[in-house]
Amino acid sequence: MSEQTIALVTGANKGIGYEIAAGLGALGWRVGVGARDQQRRETAVANLRAAGVDAFGVPLDVTDDASVADAARLIEDSAGRLDVLVNNAGVTGSAPQEPTTVDVATVRVTVETNVVGVIRVTNTMLPLLRRSSSPRIVNMSSVVGSLTRQTTPGADTGPISGAYAPSKTFLNAVTVQYAKELSDTSILINAGCPGYCATDLNGYRGVRTPQQGAAVAIRLATLPDDGPTGGFFDDEGEIPW
Repeated sequence: MSEQTIALVTGANKGIGYEIAAGLGALGWRVGVGARDQQRRETAVANLRAAGVDAFGVPLDVTDDASVADAARLIEDSAGRLDVLVNNAGVTGSAPQEPTTVDVATVRVTVETNVVGVIRVTNTMLPLLRRSSSPRIVNMSSVVGSLTRQTTPGADTGPISGAYAPSKTFLNAVTVQYAKELSDTSILINAGCPGYCATDLNGYRGVRTPQQGAAVAIRLATLPDDGPTGGFFDDEGEIPW
């Protein structure tokens, strides 16, 4: 009997993150539900378990060194390794976000969560991922982070943004650098865009369901050993940087 795959999804107590956890759990995986809010985390774990998912709670604030270190210790103690990390936690930042008027504090908070948080979690979990035979890292990004799309006349890239969109461009760039450094390992790392999903992040204005948004993460989390690394994908295929 093969070993059970162990995954950690950050920001998994609701929305797209919850559906990623549900989708990976449906594969028979053991899934860590990473979230800051204790009540929401426990509710999410209970709901996932009721649906047959082998879920466990992971107290996790991606902006806090000690919290991330504690999360790694919890996973090591309970599983001994990590096979898949999905960096899903993110914020949009407060409005307005036009570059000429955006509050610098908004930029800092957005980058701290969407980029620095990903680096913090990834680097802390790497020793556990290196123990896996087929480790995968999925960074949840957005098409608004594509500079190609942003500079294409007529392309729909949402409102002008001096914080959120650039944070996803930054995340994409970091993903590429990880892929280059880890190219001689078995770790595959890619960025995925869930599309414009109806979540509380956008006031439920999105046109896709969180379950639809989770599909790209599940696909990238289950890539074969000869799958791509350092790419940017959505349901339609590869997205230009």
